Amino acid sequence: MTVEPEFPHSLIEFEEQFATEEQCRDHLYRMRFPDGFRCPKCSETGFWWTARQLLHCKGCGHQASLRAGTIMEQSKKPLRLWYRAFFLVAFQKQGISAKNLQAQLGFGSYQTAWTWLHKIRRAMRRPHRKGLAEVVEVDEALYGGVAPEAPGRTPGAKQLVAVGAEVVGLRGIGRIRMEPIPDASSESLQQFISANVKPGAAIWTDGWKPYKGAAKNYLHVPVTGALTSAKVLPRVHLIVSHCWRWLLGTHQGRVSRRHLQWYLDEFVFRFNRRTSRSRGKVFYRLLQQAISHQATTYSELVGKSSKSVPVPALT
Repeated sequence: MTVEPEFPHSLIEFEEQFATEEQCRDHLYRMRFPDGFRCPKCSETGFWWTARQLLHCKGCGHQASLRAGTIMEQSKKPLRLWYRAFFLVAFQKQGISAKNLQAQLGFGSYQTAWTWLHKIRRAMRRPHRKGLAEVVEVDEALYGGVAPEAPGRTPGAKQLVAVGAEVVGLRGIGRIRMEPIPDASSESLQQFISANVKPGAAIWTDGWKPYKGAAKNYLHVPVTGALTSAKVLPRVHLIVSHCWRWLLGTHQGRVSRRHLQWYLDEFVFRFNRRTSRSRGKVFYRLLQQAISHQATTYSELVGKSSKSVPVPALT
């Protein structure tokens, strides 16, 4: 059974549909159990709601949580706050900073807002997403700008990021992918390409020699000549420019290396849905992915401390 998407098209509709905890609970129930509840222990379909909003199985007495197995697992905050967070993230095209989310939701702690946003970013990356297809531009960019002590493709104190973009028509861009890589070696580039580009696709790169080995299982087209890399591969360079400006504008330009991948995933999620006619549908897709993504604890999010890498100055 397929459930028709239920999503608001405006702030007013959102406030009408998800004003109470019961409305959010019932909506989440329909998303998680489109064919009706079935106990994970005994397969019984009958249940009742407990005072703690758990589904109590009539057959074996097992109590199931709507939040189990989602990014909201173990959270004690009301569902309506989580729904509002999803709404704010999805409806603002440029995203929202942790400081802004803290103010919007009335959190006393910046850490709570920061943690929620990082949990939501984890859900923005689908585990089995389809690879880029047909014709794909691939290049790298240095996050943090060119370092005098590490010229060219040498990261030095900066972070190298691999970028892939589908070529559509003469100037169009399809879906994109962005991932930090340790270096510009053939092995690192091959891992990025094999993980993000569909086998059989044609790959356009510049004349960097390691691409020859990295793209050996693809139709590799090195575009060389007197043109600059930006003119040879205009799509990836445009994407990098937009991404760096987004990091500067929304997140004030300081993102740690440890968390860079998740910020890139957010940018990719937004970019790949840029043509969606309804921000409400983006909200629905984000919620779909959030309820099928295992929770990440704060300790797992933080891990070991990492220095922030400044975004390059843009000219």
